[in-house]
Amino acid sequence: MQYLILILNGVSHAALLFILGSGLTLAFGLMNIVNMAHGAFYLFGGYMGYSLFSATGSWILGMAAGMTSAVIVGGMFERFLLEKVRGNALTETLLTISLSMIMADVCLAIWGGFPKSLRVPAYLRPRIDVSGFIYPGFRYFLIVLAIAIGIFLFILLHKTRIGAAIRAGVDDRETVSAMGINVNRVFFFVFLLAAALAGMAGVLGGSFLSLAPGADSQNLTLSLVVIIIGGKGSIKGTAVGALLIGLLLSAGRAFIPEFSYFLVFAPMVLVLAFKPQGMFGREAA
Repeated sequence: MQYLILILNGVSHAALLFILGSGLTLAFGLMNIVNMAHGAFYLFGGYMGYSLFSATGSWILGMAAGMTSAVIVGGMFERFLLEKVRGNALTETLLTISLSMIMADVCLAIWGGFPKSLRVPAYLRPRIDVSGFIYPGFRYFLIVLAIAIGIFLFILLHKTRIGAAIRAGVDDRETVSAMGINVNRVFFFVFLLAAALAGMAGVLGGSFLSLAPGADSQNLTLSLVVIIIGGKGSIKGTAVGALLIGLLLSAGRAFIPEFSYFLVFAPMVLVLAFKPQGMFGREAA
C-alpha cells in the first residue's frame, strides 16, 4: 500500500510538471525561445487565480483568471519586448530572466511571503475508495487533465495545419514566410498557448501544493530538467521526462530525502553526457 501511494504521488506530481513543461517546450523547443520567465508566469497566474478565488469562492473562475492573466502578461512581453530580440539567445535569456525577477518581486509585494492555496471544490475531490484504498480525488483529476492536454497538444502539432506551420517555421523561417504564412503571428499564438499552460499549472499547483516565493524558480528548474531529459520540442519526451522526475522525487523524499535532488539531476547529467538532444529530441542539423 505504501508503494502504491508513493507511485500515485509521483504520477500526480509528474502531471503538474508535464502541464508546466509542455508550455515551456513549446516556446523553448519549437520556437527556440529561451523563456526563463516561464516559472514567473506560473507563479503570477497562480496568485491571480488565488485572488479571484478568494473574492468569489469559485475555483473555475480562479482557473480562468490564472490562465487569462498569464496570457495577457505573456502576450505583452512577447509583442513589445521579446519579438525585438528574437534570434539572439543571450539577449532572450537575459531579458526573460529580468522579467522573471521583476514579476517575482511584484508578486512578493502584492501577496506577501506566506504560502497561499486554493481550496478545490468538492466535485473535483470526490472520495474514491478502491478496495479499501482511498486516495485524493483531485490528484486523479490532475492526472486525467494532463493526459487530455498531452493528447490535445499532440494533435495540434502533428495533425493540424498550424502545427505544420509551427514546425516548418522553426526549421526554415524564410521559406515559410515566402509561402505567405505569417510566422510571427503563428509564433505569437504558440507563446500565448505556452503562457496559458503556465497559468493553468500555477492554479493547479496552488490547489495541489501551495504558492509561495521561490515556487517559480523551483518549478522552472524541474521543468528544464524534464525537457532536457525528454528532448526539447517533444511532447512525448516531456511526458516521459515528467513521469521519471515525478517518480524519482516521490521515492527520494520518502526513502533518502537528503539525496532526493541528486536522484533528479543525475538522469539529466547522464542524458547530457550520452544523448545531448534528449531521449526523444532530434539530432542537431
